[in-house]
Amino acid sequence: MSKIWGVLRFVAAAALMPVMMVQPSFAWGADGHRMINRLAAANLPKDVPAFLRNGAALDTMDYLGPEPDRWRNHAEQELEDAQAPEHFIDLEYADLIGTLPKKRYDYIRALAQAQPAHPEIQMTPEKVGLQPYVTEEVWQRLKVGMREYRHLLAAGEDTSPAETAILFYAAWLGHYVADGSQPLHVTMQYNGWNGPNPNGYTTGHKIHSLFESTFVTQNIKAADLAPLVAASEPKLLDDEWTDYLAYLRHSATLVEKTYQLEKAGGFAGAGTAEGKTFAEERLAAGAIELRDMIYTAWVRSGDPVEEFHGSK
Repeated sequence: MSKIWGVLRFVAAAALMPVMMVQPSFAWGADGHRMINRLAAANLPKDVPAFLRNGAALDTMDYLGPEPDRWRNHAEQELEDAQAPEHFIDLEYADLIGTLPKKRYDYIRALAQAQPAHPEIQMTPEKVGLQPYVTEEVWQRLKVGMREYRHLLAAGEDTSPAETAILFYAAWLGHYVADGSQPLHVTMQYNGWNGPNPNGYTTGHKIHSLFESTFVTQNIKAADLAPLVAASEPKLLDDEWTDYLAYLRHSATLVEKTYQLEKAGGFAGAGTAEGKTFAEERLAAGAIELRDMIYTAWVRSGDPVEEFHGSK
């Protein structure tokens, strides 16, 4: 009988394993995403409407910061599969197509066209990533929402529904902008060094969550980041797509630095002063970029546009 119960316990445990393993990996962890979203909103310039800067807005931005990671769960497999590539882009592979086009489907076609020349790489959006594309698309949603807010305000109508939509779009945007400040979200070296490794960087699959989640949660506070964000003046972006790609490429220049710090114990426990400074700088960079993208969306939402009337 004891053997039978032992078998039953094993079967039950095995059956529960998929449930126990559905917890998604959170880019920057929930804490990092919350800090970035809150600080971005708190540092918006005064010509942005107050509903995006008041206490309720900061709380909403804070709560919704991790929202796209809440969608990463095997219980909603289709949602998980569809949007998982939107959290990263392996620039080493993406750059094989040349200049990245601005439109998602042009990019997907370019990956497919490049596949025969690179049979050793799976040149699909699922493997290479879609990070800048979802960011641009959500930014455009935010700009449309802000334009509608302007129309309602000018007509003397209730703006609260538009305000709700805008806050959601801004917070949703914040998640991906935050992902882009984490160097391991823009590289094939996303979780353990691949290929030649003369410097002996870790090949284990722990560096990603160690840096962005465990270390940040244990050692970084919003008060540490606030002065860094406040010291940067809000900037109106000339072209949000070009600026965002430059932002991602700057993050990519810090990939090896991330591995060097991990090798030196920079993210172990309390880490090192250099490790803490590095994490703070990256988190602050995310908040600054998000602030500037929200500000730019607000200003550009005032540009005249040709309204859509149902034609293709």
